[in-house]
Amino acid sequence: MPVRVRGIQLGRAVDLLIDRNGPRALGFDVLCGDQAHRFLPFAVAILKEDAIEIESPLVLLDFGQVGFYREQATTLRALNGGSAELVVGRDGSIEGVTPR
Repeated sequence: MPVRVRGIQLGRAVDLLIDRNGPRALGFDVLCGDQAHRFLPFAVAILKEDAIEIESPLVLLDFGQVGFYREQATTLRALNGGSAELVVGRDGSIEGVTPR
C-alpha cells in the first residue's frame, strides 16, 4: 500500500512488523522514494482503503533508531510468506487471518 502525506506518496508499505509476544501490529516497513527502508509506527498510521496516510514525514523513522522494534518483532512475511491477509483492528490487535 502506498504511504502518503496530504496525497503525496512517500513510499510503499512492504511488510508489517508484529510483536513476537502477542498478536499485535507494531508498525510497517516502508520502502521510501530514496530506496531507504523506514519504520512507521502503527499508532500514527491512518489506514484508508487504498493507502496509509500519515500527518508528517517525520513519523517515518530510520530503522537504526528503532532497534527495539526489530528485537521485539517479527514480520508478516517471515510468519507466512505473504500467503494470507491479516485482519488488524484499529488498536493494532490482530483479529483474524484470511487465506488468499
